[in-house]
Amino acid sequence: MTPRLASYLGLSLSGFHRLAYWEWGPQDAERTLICVHGLTRQGRDFDILARTFARQGWRVICPDLVGRGQSGWLAQPAGYTLLQYGADMNALLARLNVEEVDWVGNSLGGLIAMMLAAQPGTPIRRLVVNDIGPYIPGSALRRLGVYLNAPPPRFADLAEAEHYIRTTLAPFGALNDDHWRHLAEHSVRPDGNGGLLRHHDPGIAEAYRPWRLGSILMWDLWDKVRCPVLLLRGAESDLLPAYTAQEMTKRGPGAKLIEFEGIGHLPALMTEDQIQPIRSFLETA
Repeated sequence: MTPRLASYLGLSLSGFHRLAYWEWGPQDAERTLICVHGLTRQGRDFDILARTFARQGWRVICPDLVGRGQSGWLAQPAGYTLLQYGADMNALLARLNVEEVDWVGNSLGGLIAMMLAAQPGTPIRRLVVNDIGPYIPGSALRRLGVYLNAPPPRFADLAEAEHYIRTTLAPFGALNDDHWRHLAEHSVRPDGNGGLLRHHDPGIAEAYRPWRLGSILMWDLWDKVRCPVLLLRGAESDLLPAYTAQEMTKRGPGAKLIEFEGIGHLPALMTEDQIQPIRSFLETA
């Protein structure tokens, strides 16, 4: 089973931009699942999870956020904001023409979902938030800033790119060789000179300049979420501290928390022990 690539137009202050998404399963399915990736990732990260649900008759939509993967880039890097991502995902919801959806959000994808789920009349029925919360420590954001603002690496070939991915995404945990190769294949694009570059706009680093990086507080949004929430956390994560995760089980929707030992930021959702809890949660009537 392979995904279908489709696209639509989003709108920013600097004009229209093309947004790509990967679609799995029947278009007329009773249930639709949207899976949104993390900061520098793209929709193909969810292939294993999406295939699992599509085989059960679900329609699964895995977008590439603007500036990532097959989607276009913004003319103005300052436009890479949570509000822009939310507007683009709202346009996707309108295109899908469904009354309600379930949502799996990895890191940034979880913040986008939190923002949308907090709104009156939200179409999000059940939400899985993967390793992110309404409090993000400035120390973790500065770590991301160092990574994003470093000179973009160029890879001679896929093997070199895979080595880089295994190193930078080591907190994902003990994935097998097929998983790492899959992540590497969809994380790079040709540079036009026989080499490979990371498959995202370097401009997304604009929001992560060192002088802009204080802690983020979004508890006001979290407290407005009313749908059931499953919260996943890597036990060694620095973006979702343990005390924040515990507070999320007590405030707002009162999330159900599952932690995975030996993993930092973030659980990759490629292994059965991580996929099964999501299935159990989302398949609840």
